[in-house]
Amino acid sequence: MKDALIKNKKAKMKNEYDFYDGVRGSVLSTNGKTQITLFLDDDLLAMLREQAAQTGKGYQTLINDTLRNNLSPDTAPLTVATLRQILREVLPTGMSVK
Repeated sequence: MKDALIKNKKAKMKNEYDFYDGVRGSVLSTNGKTQITLFLDDDLLAMLREQAAQTGKGYQTLINDTLRNNLSPDTAPLTVATLRQILREVLPTGMSVK
């Protein structure tokens, strides 16, 4: 079966290709994306790849999702400063928060 597929692919190949009107660059659209070089710890990348395999998402998508969730004010981790602000808004006037 595999040999038949290889023969079919070879039969469809041309001897020459004309790239006169060809354009260099990405085959896929990169709208809204910027390519950067980023160094990640090996163990972190291994965890991301493992999670990507389990969820069926790409590990770069997981990196984007993680960054977006942690930078968004709605889903960012609760900080001491934010907790103090919330307590000041909720507690009755006159009570102090240190």
